[in-house]
Amino acid sequence: MKKMLSRIDKPLLISFIVLTIFGLLMIYSSSSISAVLRYNRPSYYFFEKQLIFVVLALFVGFVFVLKTPTKFYKGIAFLGLILSLIVLISLITKRVLTNNASSWYKLGPISIQPSEFVKSFSILTMGFFYGRFFQRKNPPLVGAFIPLAFYILCAVLIILQPDFGSAAIYAGIVGAIFLTLPFKDKAMKYFKYIALGVVAIGLYMMLFHSSSLTHTQESRFNFKEPCSRYTQETGYQVCNGFIAIKNGGLFGVGLGNSTQKYLYLPESHTDFIFPIIVEEMGLVVGLVIIFVYAFILYRIYVISREATNLRNQIIAFGVFIYLALHIIINMVGITALLPLTGVPLPLLSYGGSFAVNVILMLFVVERIAYETNYEKKLNKIREI
Repeated sequence: MKKMLSRIDKPLLISFIVLTIFGLLMIYSSSSISAVLRYNRPSYYFFEKQLIFVVLALFVGFVFVLKTPTKFYKGIAFLGLILSLIVLISLITKRVLTNNASSWYKLGPISIQPSEFVKSFSILTMGFFYGRFFQRKNPPLVGAFIPLAFYILCAVLIILQPDFGSAAIYAGIVGAIFLTLPFKDKAMKYFKYIALGVVAIGLYMMLFHSSSLTHTQESRFNFKEPCSRYTQETGYQVCNGFIAIKNGGLFGVGLGNSTQKYLYLPESHTDFIFPIIVEEMGLVVGLVIIFVYAFILYRIYVISREATNLRNQIIAFGVFIYLALHIIINMVGITALLPLTGVPLPLLSYGGSFAVNVILMLFVVERIAYETNYEKKLNKIREI
């Protein structure tokens, strides 16, 4: 284990573990009131559940993911994606709604969000498929578009839940990876932009002009000047997020002293955890968090660029896009720059499926960093 830890990206590891621990602390602080008053549970209820998922993810990450070569993820990735697709179809057919969407699958006391696993498995499968595809001397260019049909189906199923935030992020991940594939044919380079443009238009039509939109989903597109609609659902939550940020000032009102978590922000421990953090810890801490996010993304991008094979480059880049889109969409949503879509913040927001996926995918990136450093060391030995 010591040799392994010496070859991974330690700044990335330390950064995301520290942010995860801080997230657990803020989940307890932000959810303690709503756990008692809204859900009639102990104040530590959400913290305890999140802690179990985080500990499980860290255990699997250190014991299994770090020690398993990325080439052995192939079977798990493709099987996982197929199973996730089956579960997505079952969610649509059962139509069991939670928060106006059929996005969660019940397994006893545990609720699993399949769309999160679809994101992770899609990143892995794209890495394996295109990594092998471009190893051929003259790969059939049409074959590069075949997997997109499968990913588009997944995106449509997520939209039909309806979960537009997850659908947008999923489409962004797949689209960004596809756009960066190393096509040598100039005509193909233009064609892939045209193809993705057609897909984007199709998704736009489904998002903004679909009869399947509920009243709640339609109202989210009325996002400007939320405090002028404080008494309405379209402005209430975002405006209270503004109030929380304003209350915090530079240095905050103190840990546990937030007033907005007293049911003013119904999702204070999930989508709106950042305003609670700023209210209690201050804008300075909020800016530090943004800096840590930027540092994590930078380290992942560097690992992607330095990877010694296309498969690992694609996977690491996919994780980079995955985290970046979650951070950006959450931040622009809570600041009313774009419609609020219910997207959580990586490593900070409550959510078992999301936390497990993010942590495990970060360990996958660490495994890629290990393999890159190991191969570099072997190359130096061979040169000697």
